[in-house]
Amino acid sequence: RRRRSDSSPDDELSPDDPPNTVVKVREPRNRDSENTRGSTRLEAKKQRRREGREAGRRRAPILNEAEFLARRESVERVMVVRQAEDRIQIAVLEDGVLVEHYVTKGASASMVGNVYLGRVQNVLPSMEAAFVDIGRGRNAVLYAGEVNWDAAGLEGQPKRIEFALKSGDPVLVQITKDPVGQKGARLTSQISLPGRFLVYVPHGSMTGISRKLPDNERSRLKSILKRVMPEDAGVIVRTAAEGASEDALEADVERLQALWTDITDATTSATPPELLYSEPDLAIKVVRDMFNEDVAKLVVSGDGAWRTVDAYISAVAPDLLDRVDHWVESEDVFAHYRVDEQLMKALDRKVWLPSGGSLVIDRTEAMTVVDVNTGKFTGSGGNLEQTVTQNNVEAAEEIVRQLRLRDIGGIIVVDFIDMVLESNRDLVLRRLVECLGRDRTKHQVAEVTTLGLVQMTRKRIGSGLLESFSETCEVCAGRGIKVSLTHAHEPAPRSRRPAGAVDPAEVAARALAARESQGAGEADTDQADTDQADTGQTESGNADAGAGDDDSPELPEAASDQSLFASDD
Repeated sequence: RRRRSDSSPDDELSPDDPPNTVVKVREPRNRDSENTRGSTRLEAKKQRRREGREAGRRRAPILNEAEFLARRESVERVMVVRQAEDRIQIAVLEDGVLVEHYVTKGASASMVGNVYLGRVQNVLPSMEAAFVDIGRGRNAVLYAGEVNWDAAGLEGQPKRIEFALKSGDPVLVQITKDPVGQKGARLTSQISLPGRFLVYVPHGSMTGISRKLPDNERSRLKSILKRVMPEDAGVIVRTAAEGASEDALEADVERLQALWTDITDATTSATPPELLYSEPDLAIKVVRDMFNEDVAKLVVSGDGAWRTVDAYISAVAPDLLDRVDHWVESEDVFAHYRVDEQLMKALDRKVWLPSGGSLVIDRTEAMTVVDVNTGKFTGSGGNLEQTVTQNNVEAAEEIVRQLRLRDIGGIIVVDFIDMVLESNRDLVLRRLVECLGRDRTKHQVAEVTTLGLVQMTRKRIGSGLLESFSETCEVCAGRGIKVSLTHAHEPAPRSRRPAGAVDPAEVAARALAARESQGAGEADTDQADTDQADTGQTESGNADAGAGDDDSPELPEAASDQSLFASDD
């Protein structure tokens, strides 16, 4: 009910309602999960995109375009490639500080980007997912949101995965996420082929351009793509396309188009499950994605890696050959750039800041939590608010570096030290977004919560730094503790009292024992006096009653206790 000045007499009012009251009947709620004809995952995906676009229009940008580009280009980047037997490591340094690291072994290479002709093993309508055999042991999973509905041929039918796929059907899929633990690989049937300047999307209809490019460059690239792109394909322009000529973009499109033709030709003669296209090794992949005009130098150690990288750059970017160096010194290239030393520090749970503060990074099943502490930092004058703000700004820079170096993905929650002024909170958030401008991985920073926590999401590229250089403990299974019920009564070494320490419980026990012994002694004294008095009375009574009479009364025990309590009081 709500008040209204112009209420009509037709409204149904209760006798208890005050005048000028109108009654509204609430309509029944719509159950979206029951009314949705197609896939709920697909509808949720569309809804998130719409909300993201609307939020982006409403929210004012934290950084303008000039500040963003200046921050991205204000550092000296060096890429270092080291090959040792079957292991390849790639380090990215900015101003001499390690910010990204990639490692792979011959037997554990990533499968992301590989294209397979798989066979559907099982379709689960309630989970809106299908399990596909790709010939790699464990079945991979294909969710309804990643199905290519245009190629499914569902004319007039709801977009549900049980209508698009059946058990035993061959399906062309691409791996988007490597298997982790007990989870199989993630698949998509929306194939995309990455190139140096753009990503080719067969049978696509959309053209996207990286948001990290300025507006004038985006307009130039959009006009070029209208001339060089075929009508039956889509494209996503990468950040590396900044400044690229029309001929270079056209050559990239033609190469990827020829690659897609080879894949489709192989599909007709292949028997599922079978690998149709494999992504190049790590060195080529990282060089393709990151080596551009923003990198000052590329140092390669190892004859095999040098031949591969030199041949690739000579073919696709001959103008950058003068920035490639072959490391032939006797000193290890990672030791020269202090990469191993920084890697060991990045594997610790606690990270020290230059001023004396610290970060504590904990990874859980659901999210990664970062706690900011002042540690040894006491400030350099001013008040507490200035000290806390200075520590938080420094922590924001280091947090972004640790996210990139450790390759942390998923939900990330940062607990900064509480700040009173709103301007200081905005300053810390601005610094965080500035540093994230150097991160080429997709990320999103949410608003600061009421508890002062900063929430963000980040897409993981590889398996993670800690997973690459560690093994799960066989005793505790990664928990970090050993559970035992048989020795739970024994105190831990830290809980034992030092020599000479006073235990209040023991002091109270001794005082109570002494008090009880003192009370018992007084009770014995009273009993002896009572016995003597009784003896005198008995002797006087025996003179009349005789020596054989033994019926003298005794003092009850309750009286003795009462005398004891009385004496205590």
